[in-house]
Amino acid sequence: HVQADELWVKQVGGKVWMALALAVPSLLWLGGVISRQRDLPLITRLVQRVRACAATPSILVCVDGLASYVTAFSKVFRQPIRTGRRGRPRLVLPKGFLFAQVVKHAAKRHVVGVTRRVLHGTLAGIEAVLMATATGTVINTAYIERLNATFRAHLAPLTRRGRAIAHTEAALTAGMWLVGTAYNFCWPHDSLRLLAPDHAPRKWLLRTPAMAAGLTDHCWSLDEFLRFQVPLPRWVPPTRRGRPPKHPPLQAAA
Repeated sequence: HVQADELWVKQVGGKVWMALALAVPSLLWLGGVISRQRDLPLITRLVQRVRACAATPSILVCVDGLASYVTAFSKVFRQPIRTGRRGRPRLVLPKGFLFAQVVKHAAKRHVVGVTRRVLHGTLAGIEAVLMATATGTVINTAYIERLNATFRAHLAPLTRRGRAIAHTEAALTAGMWLVGTAYNFCWPHDSLRLLAPDHAPRKWLLRTPAMAAGLTDHCWSLDEFLRFQVPLPRWVPPTRRGRPPKHPPLQAAA
């Protein structure tokens, strides 16, 4: 079960949009993207992050009424159907992919109604996933909206009625990844806690989203998080253009 949403951010000279995605069962933040326009390229980049994190395309997706989500998920998650015939194979969404929208109707800045749409799959299948993952009984976007509130509380430019304004998108992007990664690895959530064994000194075992997702076995401290060294990607020699030399270069003497 994945939910996605976007929120606007104050910046010098205007505003930008920040799109976020969340794996609901573990409350794991899957990443975010920033753009000056709330358009299809922004949502497509976010959906590509979701697809890269998904072990299987058979997932339930719940979003708001933005039409770009329909186009982006339909394009990124579709798979080719191999028939053995010549020509380009037909691209279709996988059988287990479920897609739903929550459309809120507002009047004078107040929500007056909510419409829930099933865009791919069946309502019975969606309700079965919600029950199996214990993430609600009806189609909702409550979890990603709660995550938006967490980001607004910890990142000053996201505050609705504040004076802090982001100066550059680079600083805003760095702040987004700092808050999001600390949220995943350093901040335990009461809803993820487990009952401790009888001999344990505490009643509950606190867990972070990264622990619930199986990415780590302990709650990280901020010092451990900030000192963690991300390994560099494996070096790949550049492709040599032109014909290879007839004689290999001489090796220097040791």
